[in-house]
Amino acid sequence: MSSPVSVSTHNPSSSPATHPVTDRVREAMAVSLRGCEELLPQNEWFAKLARSEATGVPLRIKLGLDPTAPDIHLGHTVVLNKMRQLQDLGHQVIFLIGDFTSMIGDPSGRNTTRPPLTREQIEANAQTYYRQASLVLDPSKTEIRYNSEWSDPLGARGMIQLASRYTVARMMERNDFSERFKAGTPISVHEFLYPLMQGYDSVALKSDLELGGTDQKFNLLVGRALQSEYGQEPQCILTMPLLVGLDGIEKMSKSKNNYIGITEDPNSMYAKLLSVSDELMWTYFNLLSWRSLADIAALKAEIVAGRNPKDAKVALAKELTTRFHSAAAAEAAEADFMNRARGGVPDEIPEVTLVGAPLGLGALLKQSNLAPSSSEAMRLVDGGGVRIDGVVVSDKALKLEAGTYVLQVGKRKFARVTVS
Repeated sequence: MSSPVSVSTHNPSSSPATHPVTDRVREAMAVSLRGCEELLPQNEWFAKLARSEATGVPLRIKLGLDPTAPDIHLGHTVVLNKMRQLQDLGHQVIFLIGDFTSMIGDPSGRNTTRPPLTREQIEANAQTYYRQASLVLDPSKTEIRYNSEWSDPLGARGMIQLASRYTVARMMERNDFSERFKAGTPISVHEFLYPLMQGYDSVALKSDLELGGTDQKFNLLVGRALQSEYGQEPQCILTMPLLVGLDGIEKMSKSKNNYIGITEDPNSMYAKLLSVSDELMWTYFNLLSWRSLADIAALKAEIVAGRNPKDAKVALAKELTTRFHSAAAAEAAEADFMNRARGGVPDEIPEVTLVGAPLGLGALLKQSNLAPSSSEAMRLVDGGGVRIDGVVVSDKALKLEAGTYVLQVGKRKFARVTVS
């Protein structure tokens, strides 16, 4: 082991102390930096890591998520992966469910006011949030908190006192607020409360590090400022990049329909991962894979030297499908994909019985849940995306007599339909 050096850290409640920087501390710093966008301030985080190693006291690492939707996709797991990496180093991770802040509505990155959620919506979404996050985090070592624990008791007096600790001028430094103000777009006063309340979460939890996406940087810095106001050692902040979705352009989002849900069936998850572009694949490896950076670099070198990029994508797809399902499910998904690639039909497809032969294509696809409407079914036929028993359908006036048929829409949607 190399000889230790010393760094200094300052805690407002104690005198400065020096702690040795060991190889374990350097490793922890490397883990912290992997794939991150920013780690601020790096020297303070380095000092916190050194102090934790020397004293044996785990650092408190916070991630807050508002349950604005019931399901988590791979984009959400970028910060969860970082939490798990730090958790595996022995630190205390806090999975904070923003049940209070969800009722305000996060204005981050928006040019309009976001409607707040109702208590019923929040509770319904929160039910599945932690269960899904537990597919990444170690549940036995995760502290689960709700920010209503300390936000509700604040009351009007406490809220006013909190608001007095941050200025309007600093709040207007936030890009989305300043841009909306310049454009004459309304900004509701309650929107100023969101970063304040998120920052107060850090005070309540005495966090040493807060994680978030790049769009959360302002809010994370507010937490750091408020901790100083309350006499606490300021947290460091670590932002992770927003994962680009399957379209290769926009950030992964359900509204953009470019996402991979972590509870999607294994066949869909595997196939979607194989559809990622060769270039974007390496970002997915860096942000989503548990492989070491050295392993990823070696694999990339093999691809550059002439190995088929699909081999790397298969490895990534199997790794992630295994993590969120099982090794057996990943193997079955690979076999299913290969079968489809050869023009075969998956072993398990929905069985549908329809009455009213002969049935036109529009009604057939809609009632089989292969198209949302008859008009969309016709559009799919025009695009050559509909097959019956493996044959592309081009005649929109086609009607199916009584019998059993295998219907296929696109590459992934199948149904075995019996018409009577």
